[in-house]
Amino acid sequence: MSFAIDANALLYASNRESPNWATATRILAECVTRKEVFYLPWPVIMAYLRISTHPAIFVSPLTPAEATGNVRVLLQVPHARVLSEGPRFWEEYQKVTNSIVARGNLVPDAHIAALLLEHGVKEILTNDTDFLKFPFLRVINPFE
Repeated sequence: MSFAIDANALLYASNRESPNWATATRILAECVTRKEVFYLPWPVIMAYLRISTHPAIFVSPLTPAEATGNVRVLLQVPHARVLSEGPRFWEEYQKVTNSIVARGNLVPDAHIAALLLEHGVKEILTNDTDFLKFPFLRVINPFE
């Protein structure tokens, strides 16, 4: 079964000070070594690059070269796939936001959920409980 990875897993793996660092590092290592397809939506990659290099968020932020290098390593995995908006994206976005009010921090999550719906991805590894608002998604929280 394929699945998507949310930004928080990537961020935890890049922050040794996080209590979730060991778990996130193990999860990403498993993603790389197993042959199961995993997805990285572009909004997840961009959130990772933005947050991991931000000095007001990380005590020891990554340099842009370190952050993009981490993304490059993941994208070179043969069974990694990037998800981007296709011709049905707007229709899918409207579907996922029909039953919720998407504003503020929920907008990027709805964006990711719409991408997953458009591409038929039904699972996401995340610590973000907002994804539970999208009933078609199976949310797997390996950090509990």
